Amino acid sequence: MLFLEHVPLAPYTTFRIGGPARYFAEAASENDILEGVEFTRTRNLPLFVLGGGSNLLVADEGFPGLVLRIALRGSEQQGDVFQVSAGEDWDAFVSRAVDGGYAGVECLAGIPGTVGGTPVQNVGAYGQEVAESIVAVRAIDLHTLDIRELTPLECGFAYRRSIFNAAERGRYLVTRVDYALRKDGPPRLSYADLKRHFAEKPKPSLAEVAAAVRKIRHSKGMLIVEGDLDCRSAGSFFKNPVVSTEHYGRIAGSVGGAPGYSVGDGLIKLPAAWLVEQAGFHKGYVLGHAGISNRHALALINRGAAKAADVLALRDRIVAAVEQRFSIRLEPEPVFLGPESG
Repeated sequence: MLFLEHVPLAPYTTFRIGGPARYFAEAASENDILEGVEFTRTRNLPLFVLGGGSNLLVADEGFPGLVLRIALRGSEQQGDVFQVSAGEDWDAFVSRAVDGGYAGVECLAGIPGTVGGTPVQNVGAYGQEVAESIVAVRAIDLHTLDIRELTPLECGFAYRRSIFNAAERGRYLVTRVDYALRKDGPPRLSYADLKRHFAEKPKPSLAEVAAAVRKIRHSKGMLIVEGDLDCRSAGSFFKNPVVSTEHYGRIAGSVGGAPGYSVGDGLIKLPAAWLVEQAGFHKGYVLGHAGISNRHALALINRGAAKAADVLALRDRIVAAVEQRFSIRLEPEPVFLGPESG
């Protein structure tokens, strides 16, 4: 495996922002990954694992350790279970599943990134999330260097969470994900945008639903399209917060009504985009070289020459305004990679 020095990281992210990695390598096998881990340990360097770079903001100073890009390829199908290597393109896998008539991931079409990142954040959109179809996650335990196959229960899936980005963050390196899909199953049509799209066609095909999701994502600047400045982002920058029924009632009362839906146990999920706009940050808002997408209030964008500091300044301004008005502190979705990371 080749270890390169001082490699710019901006081209490896959808934000197109970030300084260089002190060392950079691509791992095409689990043995390559172990070699990369050994490289960092013998030199006392931090390690960062890079997938598709779609949920990542890299610091302007770059990263002082090894950035190991996961390039494991290949997939196998055993019955209704698809075993997919971590470096495979996620949207390409969705297309393969849909084209084969397999339901379970059709609403996740158009999401950028690689397969290995999907269990980490429990990727979800339009009423569907990968936790519903994942049956196993193959990963290297960086504490012991053993290879483990974790069950969904062991992964600790929750809304945009798993042990991989919470309780055991930094411990496991995903090398393969196994998805159990449903042959000839019906598509998921629980999300309001999709219900509206298919109001006159109540029984669309899987392919039609996947195409509709991509179209809707594109209309909101959430589909990566070369040359479209609204797409220089990490997608939704903030998670939808969950609050108590009482807190929701206070918010709704203060503004004459608020969107939200019950997630059980007396909790209500609020759209972060609505909170951002109510706090005064409209689509197309500009702060220096950073801004908000013209099509979606949750997408912070690089307007062409933004630095990480510009995006962080906009983030902080939005978080402070939302907290001041609604007593909710928005939680960012993207990972921040900087000198202190690892």
